[in-house]
Amino acid sequence: MAPLAVDTLCNPFTPENIQRNFFEGDEKEIAESVGVLKGLRGYSPQEFMAKLEAAGVGTVILPTLLTWSYWEQRPIEWTAVEEIVEARKDFPDRIFGLYGVNPRLRMAGVREMEDAIQHKGFVGMHLHPHGFGMPPNHQWYFPFYAKCEELGATVVISMGHTLEFMPGEVGRPMHLDEIALYFPDLKIVCAHTGWPWVEEAIAIASKHPNVYLGTSAYAPKYWQPQMLQFMDSRRGRHKMVWGTDYPLVRHEDAMAQIGQLGLKDETVRALLHENAQKAFSL
Repeated sequence: MAPLAVDTLCNPFTPENIQRNFFEGDEKEIAESVGVLKGLRGYSPQEFMAKLEAAGVGTVILPTLLTWSYWEQRPIEWTAVEEIVEARKDFPDRIFGLYGVNPRLRMAGVREMEDAIQHKGFVGMHLHPHGFGMPPNHQWYFPFYAKCEELGATVVISMGHTLEFMPGEVGRPMHLDEIALYFPDLKIVCAHTGWPWVEEAIAIASKHPNVYLGTSAYAPKYWQPQMLQFMDSRRGRHKMVWGTDYPLVRHEDAMAQIGQLGLKDETVRALLHENAQKAFSL
């Protein structure tokens, strides 16, 4: 029997969080425009994990996602560390956290991240660079990267296109090249496929042993042919991690679509389970 899948980037699912970030916040109009709000509701941890298990998913990694307003310089989507702590109380081996980075917190942010990783079940950090207007190789982020490497934690960076009215160029995967060169032992995930620069993302993942390419935010039926070829090859099979960016992609839909892609069995096992275990030291 195949092991249950690991969703490496799944947004928090509780009723309070869903209401705040999708039905009441600045993201509502965007979420509505791409169909995210249809049938969307919140779940208790027990309900959500049972729902996931029925779909073949056993583990989720939840970011305290911080989406920053480029124009107004304030958070427009956020989750507190304690929300993740509360969600994982009954599922300490199945729910993990990623600390959402705000570079303007400087070393206070680094210390808060360190506490979350060392004491609260977090396995790394998450960065959404677009709203800050600074590419991920900007010097302000480097203290966070250094601390993650020191702790053996993983860095997940949302790359490529963003639906918000923010600079897109900061999401070019090539910006990760400098980070991987400086931190060769730091595990880095280029999330969101890097679209529209998918080939650039593949090049970076191919070049650096410590860089993985994540599928989050894109349903499998929309994965680019170049990425499918890469993940199903010996060169790329162990460089891809699956994620949904739930609720943008629903788990049951993703799992059904993956089964229709014609991927090799060993590719599916690596994509859904094995690579995540290695990339996040689960």
